[in-house]
Amino acid sequence: MRYRLTFVAGVVLGYVLGTRAGRERYEQLKKSARQFAQNPAVRNTAETAAHQGREFAGKAYHVVSDKVGDRVPESVADRVRHLRDRATHNGGEDDWGTTNT
Repeated sequence: MRYRLTFVAGVVLGYVLGTRAGRERYEQLKKSARQFAQNPAVRNTAETAAHQGREFAGKAYHVVSDKVGDRVPESVADRVRHLRDRATHNGGEDDWGTTNT
């Protein structure tokens, strides 16, 4: 019984110290990630990558819809035409990749 009580006390002490150290390390990692994300070079690179991704997606959308548009059911073709018309009326811009902060 004495060994079992010592073992349980050791487990409890290890858990308490481990969670405290783990929480401190978590906070440290969170602070580092926030600083990294706020770096202007990182933000600029992320915005550039998002913009290029939108451009490539738009090009791929038009290529695929032009090649496949006549070979799909009429309901799908109507939806594709609707999306294409909506994209041209909005100037080709969308709100993908933007944040509302």
